[in-house]
Formats: sequence, structure tokens, C-alpha cells
Amino acid sequence: MMRLPPFARLAPRTLAEAVEMLADQGPGAAVVAGGTDLYPNMKRRQVEHHALVDLRAVEGMRGIREEPGGGISIGATTRLSHLAGSSAVPRALAHAASVIASPQIRNMGTVGGNLCLDTRCSWYNEPEDWRTAVGFCLKAAGDVCRVAPAKSHCWAVASSDLPPVAIALGASVRAVGPGGERTFPVADLYRDDGIDHLALLPGEIVAELLVPPVDGLRVTYRKIRRRGSIDFPELGVAASVRLAPEGICEAATIVLGSVASAPVRCREAEDLLAGRPLTPEVIEEAAAAAAHPAKPQDNTDLSHVYRKWVIPIHVSRALQSLS
Repeated sequence: MMRLPPFARLAPRTLAEAVEMLADQGPGAAVVAGGTDLYPNMKRRQVEHHALVDLRAVEGMRGIREEPGGGISIGATTRLSHLAGSSAVPRALAHAASVIASPQIRNMGTVGGNLCLDTRCSWYNEPEDWRTAVGFCLKAAGDVCRVAPAKSHCWAVASSDLPPVAIALGASVRAVGPGGERTFPVADLYRDDGIDHLALLPGEIVAELLVPPVDGLRVTYRKIRRRGSIDFPELGVAASVRLAPEGICEAATIVLGSVASAPVRCREAEDLLAGRPLTPEVIEEAAAAAAHPAKPQDNTDLSHVYRKWVIPIHVSRALQSLS
């Protein structure tokens, strides 16, 4: 049985207290809410934290609220099950939440936790004795990437479901830290680096997800995984289009998840759709282009060849559902 190591649990009542506690504890501390990913990682000794700042009791960080100027605000500690069952949020975002893990995990996991989910790799997400036997990787304080030994880059995969949809919706996050608060696009939250994958400033906490008004934007999300529940995505495809009355695509966003250490925008495919009708021929052309920026590695339970091959198929199906 894997047990949690000793740590101090701090329970702030306000976001300001949480920021102060996190700063006081130093770099060995982290924030937690549901803990559905963090606690297993700690049990496997993938990460070590001497203190956890528990956000569950922080006032104002849970719930879905309509904004005065339109759009919605989703608190970072809102449960995934709440988001999945909400009629106030865009359907694609609710659907993405509904296919995360299992009902039990969705009842514990949070929006902020999924947005900030640690990257994953078949060489990293293993018990400590396994990693000790085969040799540690870059993400586990080793000196080589086991996926691509010739490279000095960590290829651990961003396997969360909400970020691709949030990017396709044009959403932003509000983060609060010792230097104050700032709001920025969800896309800017991520770096293509399996180790240092979040672009948060030291001591910052994601407080809420801000989704602008949909205003006719058509959005969808498709998830490919080995089983119909529990498993992380092997591929996530989020797509949004805005169509003129005559059916011409005015703008499009296509985002791939689980093919790199950060969500991947398919800008070539987006440009191919702009100003054109979503005919089967145009969709197939854009779907083929969507695979170009994706470079999946052999670090999940399905091969990189398969994951690359299915990209145009599922991008095509996503766009067909929006046409």
C-alpha cells in the first residue's frame, strides 16, 4: 500500500490568506482542493511537498456566476460534477467536464485542478521503486528523457480536458499572487515544457475561469481514450467556428490536447477554414492540416503512430458536427 508522506495542511478562509500562507511556506508548498491527482502523485513520491494550502474553505472560489457584462465566471474550486451538470455554461465545456475520469473523481476534482493538472508520462507516473529500477527521467530529477534520450527536453503530456475547450471558447483565467492579480487568456497559462508547464508567477493561485459570451459561436469537444471512463485522453479535440448567415466560416479555432506538454493550436487548419464554407472538401483539407503541428511521443498507453493518425479523423468529425 502506498501511503502519503507527512505534510502540514493549512486551511485559509480567504484567497488573500491562501496567497500569504503559500508565500510563507516557500517553494516546497503547493495548493490543493480535490487532490485527485496531487495525492496519488505524492504517494508515488513523484512530488514532495512539506505543506499543502487547502483551498476548499476559501470564500468565493466555488460556484458558477453570470457576469454583469455577459459571460460567466467559474470558481477554481467548483467541482467538475457541478460544471458537468450546469446549464449555465457552454455545452461543450460541460461535456468536457462530464468525460473527465469517473463520477467519484468528478465529485472531488475541481475546475482549477484540471486547468493546472500536472503533465503525465509512462516513464514518470509510476511508483518510486519502478522508477528507481529503470532510472529516473528529467521530470523526476534524472539527467535524461527516457522518451527521447537524445533531447534535453521533457515530453510529458498535458492530459487535461478543460483547457482545449476553454481556449476554443476564448476564455481567460484570473490568477492572484503576492504581486496582486492578473487576468490573461487560458492559452497563456501553458508552456510546452513537461516539467515547468504552467506560466504562473511564483506564489500565484488560479482563482477563476472567465468564459466570454458565446454569441452564436459553435463549439465541440471530442475525447479519445482506451476505455469509456476513468482514463486520461489519448487525444482531445476542441473546435469552435463562427458562421456567417450564408454559411461562410468567419473564424475558427482548433485545439489539440494530449499530444504535447501544452495544448496545441492548429493555426494552419484555422486559416484554411476562414472565409470558406464548411463543405466536406474544405473540412477534409483543414483536418489534414491539423495534424501538422502535433508531435505525439511514445509516452502514453497508445502508440504515437496511432495518436498522430487519428488526429485528422477526429478533427474532421468535430468540424462536421459544427457545420
